[in-house]
Amino acid sequence: MKFPGRRKTKHYFPVEQRGREPLVNSFTQAASVYIVGITQPIVDIEIEVHDDFFQEHGLKKGESIIIDDARAEEFYLHFKAKGAIRGEFPGGSIANTLHNFAILSDNPCVALGAINENISVGDYAFHYISKTSSKVDLSYLTPSQKSMGRALVFVNKEGERTFAISLGCMNELYPENIPSKIISDSSALVISAYLLRDENSPIFQSTIKACELAIQSKIPVVLSLGTSQLVKDKREFLFDFCQKYVNVLAMNDEEALSLTNREDALLAGEMILEFVDLAFITVGPKGLYICAHVDKEMARETKDPLHTKSIIEYNRYEYSRAMKKKDCKEPIKIYSHINPFLGGPNAITNTNGAGDAALSALLHDMVANSYHRKMIPNSPKHNCSYLTYSSLSQINKYANRVSYEVLIQNSPRLVRSLPQKEDVLEEAYWEK
Repeated sequence: MKFPGRRKTKHYFPVEQRGREPLVNSFTQAASVYIVGITQPIVDIEIEVHDDFFQEHGLKKGESIIIDDARAEEFYLHFKAKGAIRGEFPGGSIANTLHNFAILSDNPCVALGAINENISVGDYAFHYISKTSSKVDLSYLTPSQKSMGRALVFVNKEGERTFAISLGCMNELYPENIPSKIISDSSALVISAYLLRDENSPIFQSTIKACELAIQSKIPVVLSLGTSQLVKDKREFLFDFCQKYVNVLAMNDEEALSLTNREDALLAGEMILEFVDLAFITVGPKGLYICAHVDKEMARETKDPLHTKSIIEYNRYEYSRAMKKKDCKEPIKIYSHINPFLGGPNAITNTNGAGDAALSALLHDMVANSYHRKMIPNSPKHNCSYLTYSSLSQINKYANRVSYEVLIQNSPRLVRSLPQKEDVLEEAYWEK
């Protein structure tokens, strides 16, 4: 059990016996639960730059652009010669989320995407695989003759990050390579708005096919938004896409603003609930919000103090578990907010990956719900069709803690699981 604190049921998975790990995961067992993510395997190359660099090369700070492979190689060699490269890391929003999910849950997940078919010891693809949890099944990746994708991450002295992406083979996932049964038997499909950037790319068509399969099999679709500029560029498309396919929408406050034109994250979440079942919004040093639906009859009032912001007593029902709106007889909107764990790190040098880490905690909770439903279908926990295992309040605590772990280690991926017991907190913190 990797969930922080003590749980009152053994069914917050995993509960399997520890043992030797097989080379090939089996997803056919009755109790098998896993998630599937469509990823663009990519290597993040962090480079220190001054602000005048952006104007000199026509880049806009804080945004993400596509550059050709030749220009990426030119940048790479130039900064490598200057000693300005801070590090090279496995990247990709969904890949980070899958890795973190595997670390937290100690449970398998499946990555779909494309990777260079000729992998040599020491090259990008080799390091990418070696730095990814063994619980992430990479056997469904599509081999490609193209090189690995690269994201040049230009970091200025304020820590602001600007991305120049060399595609390589990252979009070479074709619809015929989507394993239908793997998706239909999963507990969630996780995708990113980056997959939807180019509607003429193979990975776009593959994503649509995967979403269609998920909808047919009643599998929750979880969409993580990209940069705020990408959201602005595809705002109307994303509205339509979410209404058709998406159950859970994850974003930061800037992306929420670009999508809804509402500066207040709580009001943005309220609007987003008009077309998805759950909104997950990280707001940096102000913590995070979860906004969701629940059937009025199943709503549980908080035992914590009530808070009023842009919505009066918005947290009144934060002890409720999230549901799909269509599964509610009388749906009501519910909200929960949490400030950063322990006030946040004293110094934050890198926020990259914190949102992905928080999302992986939410996914762990959603899949735990699937596991429990399979194991004990007649449990009172399943008197309704819930989307999550825990209340919004409890998930907020968990996601907040996981996000903190990424921030303090200055890495976009978890390198270790969370402690079984938090020495800095009383058990009662987790047991509400």
